Amino acid sequence: MEICPQYMKNRIGRFVILTLLIPAFYVNSYGQAEPILTQYMFNMQPINPAYAGMWEKVGFSTLVRKQWAGINRSPLTQVFSFHTPTKNEKVGLGLNVTNDRYARQNTLNILGDYAYEIALTPQTRLRLGLKFGFINYKNPLTQYQLYPDGKYDEAFADDVDLKFMPNFGIGGFLYDEFYYIGLSIPKMIKNDYKANINNFDVEAQIQTVYLMGGYVFRLIQYNYLIVKPTAMLTYNRGLPVHYDIGVNVMLREKLWLGLMNRSGNAISFVSQLILDNNLRLGFAMDITYNEIFPYQYGTYEVTLGFDMDFFGRSYIREKYF
Repeated sequence: MEICPQYMKNRIGRFVILTLLIPAFYVNSYGQAEPILTQYMFNMQPINPAYAGMWEKVGFSTLVRKQWAGINRSPLTQVFSFHTPTKNEKVGLGLNVTNDRYARQNTLNILGDYAYEIALTPQTRLRLGLKFGFINYKNPLTQYQLYPDGKYDEAFADDVDLKFMPNFGIGGFLYDEFYYIGLSIPKMIKNDYKANINNFDVEAQIQTVYLMGGYVFRLIQYNYLIVKPTAMLTYNRGLPVHYDIGVNVMLREKLWLGLMNRSGNAISFVSQLILDNNLRLGFAMDITYNEIFPYQYGTYEVTLGFDMDFFGRSYIREKYF
């Protein structure tokens, strides 16, 4: 009996999603090492270097995320990503700049991406990526005041100001027209922040492992409605596994609407508007329903993306992930 290749692709895609979704119901999370991005499914380049340049266009994406609005000095994350193919159609390049503020501390990541694509079949591709660059970390300990008298803590005699700490990461991305699965460790080097008389010490980069996947269902009978379930598992050594499970629906090739459940007792609403083939606007909101809920007004995330076709290559795949 001959097996239809399209049938086999669909079976593989469903298996990928089930493999990611099933473990997610049995894990909990109690903290975060890297900034958590709600709209990662529209641009996975900051966490997976293999994603860089895969859509044959030159472009950029920006993101601003304010976590726990209403709380003074709550986390603020700003991300800028640039991606481009090259003359070699198998190679993609990228750049990611991430500025993360929490309380008074500030972490600046500047990391470049190199990706190489291997054609496993005419439809299935495997991309391998390398991320490399440096991190700057600053924490003005001398500015912290004790509560409630407002005095400065004499134990924090010096500020922490470390520059150009090198780091690198790796990633893989397997995909075809209907599904994708990615695995990455964007920071492989574990640096320590040490300064002042008391040897103030925190881990600069906790090595984070990302496992992500998604599947695209094209419902022709409903005016080509696109339904895309996604999942991501995040693991840090010594911490519980973090998970995101979501589903996004694309209406008339112009508007993505999605709902996501993430560990840590949060529900996320996701949207992205495609104004034309090049410009994209996104908005997301996280609602946390744990003990911090009464003291904040939610988490908000805004994105802007733009692509330019400098190479004029014909690319048959739609950008659904």
